[in-house]
Amino acid sequence: MHAMQYEITLPADYDMGTIRKRVADKCHLLDAHPGLGLKAYLLRERGLEGSPVNQYAPFYLWRTAEGMNSFLWGSGFRGLSADFGRPVVHHWLGTGLTSGAGSAGGAEAPTPATATRETVRLPESTDPAEAVERALAELPAHPALHTAAVAVDPSRWELLRFALWHGPAPEDVPGARYQVLHLSRPELDRLPSGRHW
Repeated sequence: MHAMQYEITLPADYDMGTIRKRVADKCHLLDAHPGLGLKAYLLRERGLEGSPVNQYAPFYLWRTAEGMNSFLWGSGFRGLSADFGRPVVHHWLGTGLTSGAGSAGGAEAPTPATATRETVRLPESTDPAEAVERALAELPAHPALHTAAVAVDPSRWELLRFALWHGPAPEDVPGARYQVLHLSRPELDRLPSGRHW
C-alpha cells in the first residue's frame, strides 16, 4: 500500500464552491481506477474546524504502484497541474490499515463526512519499527471510524496517521481536519487489514 497526498492552498477569498463543483464534475473518473484503494476528495476552509487556509488536498491509498503511476503520469494529474500548477506530491509507504463500520459496501456505502491527518517526525533516537508498532496499536477503535491508515516516509522519517470518519471527527484525535466531498473506493476491499510486513 502507498499513501499519497498533494495540497493546493488557495487565496483567502477564493470561492470554494469552485472546488466543490470541480469535484462533483470529475470525482466519478476515479471510481473504477485500477490499483486505487481509495481517494478521499478533501477540503479545508479558512476559519472552519481551525483551518488557517483554504485548501484542496486529495488523499490516496494505492493498492498498487502501477495504479499510482498511471494516475501521476496520466491525464488526471496533468489536468490538475494545468489548472493549479504542479503541486508537490507527498508519498508514504503503507505500514498498516484498519477498517471500521461502513467501509465496505462499494459505491453505495455512505461517504465519510470528515478526515484527520497527522504527521510526526521521528527523532533519530526513536526506533522507527517501534514507532510504527505503537502507531498501529493506537489505531482508533471508534464507532464513527470508516478507515484508518499508518504510513512512513523514510526519506524524512515522517510517520503519518490518516483516518476517515462518519460524522465529525472525535475531538481527541489530533491533526488537521478536512471535509470529505467524495470517496472513490474501487479496490478498498482489496487493501489488506492489519500490519503490512
